[in-house]
Amino acid sequence: MEASGGTVSAAVQEHLRQLCLHEFPCGAGSWNKSRFLPRTWKTWRELIPREEEAGSPGEETVEDLLGLVCSPQSPWALPEDSSAEDRFLRQLAIQNPLMLKDTFLYSYFRSLRVVDKQVSLVDKDLLKFPRLEELVLSANQIKEVTAANLPPTLKVLELYDNLISSVECLCARPPPGLQHLGLGHNKLLGPQQSLYVTAEHWPNLVSLDLGFNDLTDLQGMLAALSSLQRLRLLVLQGNPLALVPYYRGLTIDSLARLCVLDDVTVSPTEKYQFRGLRHSADFLVREAQLVVTIGNVRGVLDTSVLDPEPGPQGPFVTYNYYVTYDFVEDEEFRRSEPPGVLAEIVKPFPGGEQLAQETREEAREEAPEEAPEEAPEEAPEEAPEAAGGSPQESAPTTASQSASAELEGSGASAMSASLPGSERSAQELAQLRPRIDPRLCASPGTVLFSTARKPWADVIPYNYEMQHTFSDLVPLKAFLLAGTTVTIVEEKILSWPMVPPPVDSPLPAKKGKAEKDKKGKEEKGKKGKGGKDTAAGGKTETTKEQKGPKKKRELPKELRQDPPVLRVLGSGLVVLEPLLAGESLVSTLCNFGVVRTMESDRLTFLREWKNKKAKKALEPRKSKSKALTLTGEALPGVGDDYQPEPLTVEVQIQLMQCRTADEALRTFASLTH
Repeated sequence: MEASGGTVSAAVQEHLRQLCLHEFPCGAGSWNKSRFLPRTWKTWRELIPREEEAGSPGEETVEDLLGLVCSPQSPWALPEDSSAEDRFLRQLAIQNPLMLKDTFLYSYFRSLRVVDKQVSLVDKDLLKFPRLEELVLSANQIKEVTAANLPPTLKVLELYDNLISSVECLCARPPPGLQHLGLGHNKLLGPQQSLYVTAEHWPNLVSLDLGFNDLTDLQGMLAALSSLQRLRLLVLQGNPLALVPYYRGLTIDSLARLCVLDDVTVSPTEKYQFRGLRHSADFLVREAQLVVTIGNVRGVLDTSVLDPEPGPQGPFVTYNYYVTYDFVEDEEFRRSEPPGVLAEIVKPFPGGEQLAQETREEAREEAPEEAPEEAPEEAPEEAPEAAGGSPQESAPTTASQSASAELEGSGASAMSASLPGSERSAQELAQLRPRIDPRLCASPGTVLFSTARKPWADVIPYNYEMQHTFSDLVPLKAFLLAGTTVTIVEEKILSWPMVPPPVDSPLPAKKGKAEKDKKGKEEKGKKGKGGKDTAAGGKTETTKEQKGPKKKRELPKELRQDPPVLRVLGSGLVVLEPLLAGESLVSTLCNFGVVRTMESDRLTFLREWKNKKAKKALEPRKSKSKALTLTGEALPGVGDDYQPEPLTVEVQIQLMQCRTADEALRTFASLTH
């Protein structure tokens, strides 16, 4: 066989060379030369059989040579996964090496497997194999196949995992007796591919595998496949067309002779349940539906117990927790933004517009006076709004100097654009804004969805459910192959008492009034206004002193909220490829490891005890030997075996599938309305 780089024949020639059919212990050489002496000399030697039995000291018997190639421990043994053809050729090279000529090899091979050999061309030398019935050329670099170069005796042709973009190249002069055609994991794309899978080109086809391509026209493909009268096995899963809810039912009803679809036997029950669906094929919408469900979150660190008690002037800290996931932009999002917080696209926290106005005014008027007070934690917060950013374009950002600063980042809208303004202001904003944690941003081509914000609890139930509908199925397939990222986010918001803004000119007058008010309070209403003082006159000094800060805490309307500080508690990838491989549900418990500690749990239990709200909750904890005493020592039975609960979240993603023809029609009716 002539060798040429990148061709099938060159790969076959290289494979035969690696079999070492003409090297020890195979072939003819000094190890068996007496067996291949000239006929006359051999005939003369036959007159002395004893000397023949003795042989030359440097020669080996046939049995010994076969043992060298057949024993697993032998260095000349073939790998365990070698084909039966390779093992036979090795034994033949010992028993009768003179037979191993090109003419014999061409006629011997009925099956050729050239897998992952960087082959890019199916050359005409394949026609030299007159008895070839099976040709496997998977995992190569083949873009086109010239059908005229294929042996007409072929019955099986496998071209999996190549770069073939159209079946048209195989339809010029295809092998007439081909029974199985495998084109899975290629680049087949477009509705015109159905024109090349008809009985006109493949009259004897029994098995067809087109899985994991980019075929989208289910109705057109089934119309073409219905002409293949001998087709019994079909694989279409992994294509975008297989994501529609009625895919399996419509395929079974359209191809009545089909026995196996996507490696699953077609049962009589399925044929009965989907009977007649093919008559409504043209009226079925070509959309896929997926439902995302997020359940309970456990093991969240209660960060509030680590914060100091707020003073009368604040800051008052609130924590909320939510779960985000990225998903392909669906039809509902394109028409209008999904309603409700359950479909939130990582927007600013509630009240962000009011805060934006306040921060803009403060940046213009009060920044020189207030900036030094908030500099240790909150100075960069006002920069985005001062630069002209809108809260709808980009969420406010916050810097943090805490020990966990490396995990903190600012929220960003999934559809955020560049902030308007001059190049200079953009550069200043980039310097003031902390780095955004990439886990808080959507992946390219996706939208970030969020659950509702909820306060801390030992078990946070979200009960989130969102349905996504897609008509563009090719990007959906690519997204399912990549998977979705699920992230648990902690939102920290600082609130401050509202302070009347200082005015430039009347500063002395306002300060005098403030001093009078303070003196009036100190003198217990003697110099204050009569109405307010008399109303509070019957109360003691201690009640007044205690009531002052309480009123500030109990009036959220009088508190100014800073932009939230976002911190990622856990993030991980959820694999969605099983939805392409035939599964209808991906259900997983994302485990992000332990973020809680014994000390944090002890402080949480201590706070509950102080508030007298967890007496009933502490009893089962003690019975389960998980509670801790107020001194930090474990209760009897706990000891060093105490293990904080890991951070987990329950996630389910379901691909909607119709089970009957009536259900498919109802789905279509609901979608149209």
